[in-house]
Amino acid sequence: QCTMCGNCCSGPEGYVLVSDAEIAALAARLRMDRAEFEAKYTHVVREGRSLLEKPAPDGRSRDCIFLDRERVPGKAVCSVYEDRPAQCRTWPFWPSTLKSKESWERAGRICPGIDQGRKYDLVQIRIQRDAFWI
Repeated sequence: QCTMCGNCCSGPEGYVLVSDAEIAALAARLRMDRAEFEAKYTHVVREGRSLLEKPAPDGRSRDCIFLDRERVPGKAVCSVYEDRPAQCRTWPFWPSTLKSKESWERAGRICPGIDQGRKYDLVQIRIQRDAFWI
């Protein structure tokens, strides 16, 4: 269950891959054309097109460009939540976190929402995992 800590949207430099359809949805949400959105909010990484990052308040890590730490005091929220990319929607059910009990526990040290709230059965977890990572 999400605690709105922002930890999944912040950390060392990384990437949030976005598909053509996700770019179109995000651009429409922000009332921009695709080219304008790509120029302002994305860059190309080895894996594909990624959302940009910005310096996090701690000065050492990076936040997703759409992570908002001001709208809800004491919380970190996604400003494009309804149209967030599949990579974001499928967290924490990524192959890297599901490969072993240890990897799940390691992710839980970063994400206080892991093992909290609604429980997912194996079929639901596989659907979430496969939604992006196949």
